[in-house]
Amino acid sequence: MIEKQNTSIEQEPETAVLVGLITNNTEKEKVNEYLDELAFLIETAGGLPLYRFIQALDHPNSKTYVGTGKLDEIGQYVKAADIDIVVFDDELSGSQIRNLEKALECKILDRTTLILDIFAKRAQTAHAKVQVELAQYQYLLPRLTGMWTHLERQRGGIGLRGPGETEIETDRRIIRDKISLLKKKLIQIDKQKATQRKNRGQLIRVALVGYTNVGKSTIMTLLSKSEVFAENKLFATLDTTVRKVVVDNLPFLLSDTVGFIRKLPHHLVESFKSTLDEVRESDILVHVVDISHSEFEDQIKTVSQTLTEIGAGDKKVIMVFNKVDAYSGHESEESEMPFLSKENLSLNELKSSWMAKNNRPCIFISAITKENYHEFRKLLYDNIKEAHAIRYPYNNFLY
Repeated sequence: MIEKQNTSIEQEPETAVLVGLITNNTEKEKVNEYLDELAFLIETAGGLPLYRFIQALDHPNSKTYVGTGKLDEIGQYVKAADIDIVVFDDELSGSQIRNLEKALECKILDRTTLILDIFAKRAQTAHAKVQVELAQYQYLLPRLTGMWTHLERQRGGIGLRGPGETEIETDRRIIRDKISLLKKKLIQIDKQKATQRKNRGQLIRVALVGYTNVGKSTIMTLLSKSEVFAENKLFATLDTTVRKVVVDNLPFLLSDTVGFIRKLPHHLVESFKSTLDEVRESDILVHVVDISHSEFEDQIKTVSQTLTEIGAGDKKVIMVFNKVDAYSGHESEESEMPFLSKENLSLNELKSSWMAKNNRPCIFISAITKENYHEFRKLLYDNIKEAHAIRYPYNNFLY
C-alpha cells in the first residue's frame, strides 16, 4: 500500500521568491529585466516563481545581501506562503548563503547556482557533463567554509579547535583533486576535439551564436535539414552540433553552440572553453537575435562582449534578426517621442532602420514561418563564397 501511494504522488514544482538589488550601477527597470530573466531560469529548472523583492542599497550587505528590514519582510512572506526556495540575482558568498539559510529557514540559491543546475540537467554527453561538473566544483571550493554546517557549535580559539576543521581541509583536498582530475579529462577531450576539427578538411566553418533561446537550433535544423533539439527554454543546447551543409553548390560546416546570457558565470565560460573553440575557430559567425524580445539590444551587447572575452571579437559576423513573425510594430503611448520608439517601427521600416545600417551584413527572418529564408540563404552563400575565394583561390571551380 505504501509503495502505491509513493508512486502515485506527482512531485509539485518548488515555489520560489526572487530577490534583486538596485545599486549605484543599476536602475530599477534594469533590475526588473534581470529578475524577469531569473524567473525564466527558475521555470526552466522546473520551479515556480511566485514573488519578487527589490531593495535599493549602495552595495550588497556583506552578511545577508539585503538589509535587515528587507530580510524580515522576505522571511514573513516565505513563512506565510510556504516558499521552498529564495533565489538571489547575484553570486552569494558561502557565509551569505549560510546566514540567509538560518534567517529564512529554506533553500537559498543564487543566479550562478541556478544556471549550473540547469546546465547539469541539460548535459547529455560525457563532454558536457565533465564541463558542468568542473564548473560546479570550482564554484563550491571558495564557499566551502561559509557553507560548512559541521562547525556550528565550534567557537574557535585555544583548546577549542575541533575535528571539524580537519574535515573541511579533507573536503577541500578532495574537491581540489576532483578539479585536477576533471581538468585532465577536459585536456584529453580538447585534444580529441581539436583532431576532429583538423580532420574536417578545407571547408569554410560557420558558427551560430547568440543569446540563449533566440532560435539558433531552429535555424540549424532549417539549413541542415536534420533534426536538432530545439525548445522554448533557456540553454536547450549545451553540446555543439556540427553539420555539413550545402547551399546551392557550395558546401560548408555549420555548428550550433551554447547560448550566452547576462551574468554568465565565469566558471562556466572557463569550463566550456573547448565547446567555445568552435566559435573561435570559425570563419564566419551568424549572430542570431530574437527581435521580438523587448531587450534584444542589451542581448546583442551581451553576446558581443562575450565574443570579445573568448577571443572571437574580430570574426566576420552576419546579423540575423529572427522571429519577425512574433514581432508586432505598434505605437508606444508611453513614449514622449514615439518616432524614436522601436515599438513604433513596422517590419519594413526596421529593414532600413539604424539596426540594419549599423549591423551590416544583416537580414530579418522567421525560422518558423521561413519568411525571408531564401534571402538569408543567398546572404550566407555570398559570404561563404567570399571567404572560400580568399582562403582557396585555386578552388574557384566550386562556384
